[in-house]
Amino acid sequence: MAWDEWEQAKTRTQQDALRLNQVASEGGGGGGDQGDLVVHNDVLGALGNLAYGLRQQFSTASDHARQNTFDASVQLFNDGLDMGSALTELHDAWITKSGTLKQACAHISNHLDYSRAERAKDEVKIATDMRTADGDDLSVSRIRDYYT
Repeated sequence: MAWDEWEQAKTRTQQDALRLNQVASEGGGGGGDQGDLVVHNDVLGALGNLAYGLRQQFSTASDHARQNTFDASVQLFNDGLDMGSALTELHDAWITKSGTLKQACAHISNHLDYSRAERAKDEVKIATDMRTADGDDLSVSRIRDYYT
C-alpha cells in the first residue's frame, strides 16, 4: 500500500466519523434509515488487510539501512568521532519509533479482526433473540419502529 492510499483511507474514515456526529439535514432523528449505523464486514476486512499490509511493507522498508547505519556508527565511534555516538542514538531512536508504528498497525489490524468477529456474534444473538409476536425473525432495523 502506498502512503497516498493510506492517507486517502484515513481521510475517508474521518469524513465518515464526522457524518456519524451530526443529524441528517432532512430533520430530526426519527424518519427513514438515515440514522442507522451500517457496518460492512467486507469493508472492515479490507481495512484490516490494509493495516496488516502496511505493517509488513513498513517492516521491510524500515530495516533496509539499519545494519549499515549501526556499522557506520561503530566505525565512527572507534575512530574517535563524536558523530559515532550520535549516529548510534539516531539508530536506536529509529528502531524504537519504527517498532511503535509497526505495533500500531498490528493493533489496528487485530482490532478490526476482533470487531468483525464480535459483530458476527452479535448478529447471531440478535437474530436468534429478537422475534415478532408471531414468532418470526425480527430484523434489527425494525427495532426502532417499536420505540418511536
